[in-house]
Amino acid sequence: MAINTSTTAPAWHELALCAQTGPDFFFPEPGTSVRDAKRLCGACEGRAGCLEYALANDERFGVWGGLSESERHALRSSSRR
Repeated sequence: MAINTSTTAPAWHELALCAQTGPDFFFPEPGTSVRDAKRLCGACEGRAGCLEYALANDERFGVWGGLSESERHALRSSSRR
């Protein structure tokens, strides 16, 4: 997922395909598909780092590391059990 590049970007961001794509792609309007964003994430070398970043920083919106908000929530919930 694209991050604010005015601050120091994490190392995975240099590999990220999302850095070449606008943020609207990863933060779609409610009720619209995230399929294309997740497909792009699937081909990204920075995906694992992106997901780690999103989980560590409790990112609640958008597609990060190939997972939607609800998928990250489920992953966090299952890891707490």
